[in-house]
Amino acid sequence: MPKRPSLLSLVFCGGALLILVPAVLTATVYTALLQQGGEQLQFDALRIRGEMSSALLARRLYGVWMDVARSAELIDLTDLKRAREHIDFLSRLDRRYTWLGVADLEGTILAAKDGMLEGVSVAQRPWFRRGLVSPAAIDVHAAQLLATQLPASREPYRFIDLAAPLRRAGSVAGVIGAHLDWKWVAEGMDSLQVPGIDVLLLSGDRTVLFGPPDLLNKPLNIGSALAASRVTTGSLREHWPDGRDYFTVIVPTVGFANLPSFGWSLLVRQSADEALASTRNLIRSFWSSFGACAIATLALLFCAAQWLRTPLRRLSNTAEALLHDPSARPPYSETRFNEAARLSDALARIQSKLMGHSVRNSIQGPGGDN
Repeated sequence: MPKRPSLLSLVFCGGALLILVPAVLTATVYTALLQQGGEQLQFDALRIRGEMSSALLARRLYGVWMDVARSAELIDLTDLKRAREHIDFLSRLDRRYTWLGVADLEGTILAAKDGMLEGVSVAQRPWFRRGLVSPAAIDVHAAQLLATQLPASREPYRFIDLAAPLRRAGSVAGVIGAHLDWKWVAEGMDSLQVPGIDVLLLSGDRTVLFGPPDLLNKPLNIGSALAASRVTTGSLREHWPDGRDYFTVIVPTVGFANLPSFGWSLLVRQSADEALASTRNLIRSFWSSFGACAIATLALLFCAAQWLRTPLRRLSNTAEALLHDPSARPPYSETRFNEAARLSDALARIQSKLMGHSVRNSIQGPGGDN
């Protein structure tokens, strides 16, 4: 006769499957949603930081740009003495300008900070050509003409250029130009950094203007940089050249009000491991608690199965004993649940009848009803 599973095994294993399988499935879905939500919250935090960083940088540049734009409205090239006084006053007031000057329509510098480059032609310089047409902003570049006029430095001089047309009687009379020290921009970017999060400044051709030393002044050819060059806002998890995965948010433009565009964009990145550390700790704590609850549930289930099995095992033992000896020990009076109590009473009655039948047989003897 094949061995059948015990009631204890059936109740324990069946109950465990009925309880734990739905619980594990629900917990798995919950933790997946929790991780997804944690990632989204992290992307949102990086996006907010990127937008704030872009706004702060743009506002700082806008303040400088407005000074240049206002000077374009105030300077009259027909009065070079006053123009030079205005330039000298603005240069002393704001040390961010490495050079500030005005040029006529032919590109000859007429007045400049500390007299630098006066009389020199800048007709071929991008800032001058673009400044003749409209307000202009030129991406960071190394010093060329101006390098010969500045003190020697260990690091090469780098500037961004701002320019605007000088108008008189409704027509363009010249151009005002300003070379803004790149160190000032870099210091502003450095103030936007926080531990564990990098804010990278990219040029229009995806060169890293500010960022980690291993990427600085190098073209960045990853998905986020390509998307930024196409003016696309987005967030993604991607593999970077240093071999690590990062959460990356793209801020495609750096601008404010009528500030001319430099073609810059921002990338804000955070190591995926660091970004998900708190979420993973939360998920780990959840599974630890879930495991402890599962063990406690199994222990209670085992006790419940044992509680159900005990009266049936006693009754089964009693029934087997009655087969051999009707006068054996009477069945235990079971009261744990109705079915066990009924079966206990039935066995008691069966034993009573068997014992009565046995007594009658012993009185009558083997001869019958004599």
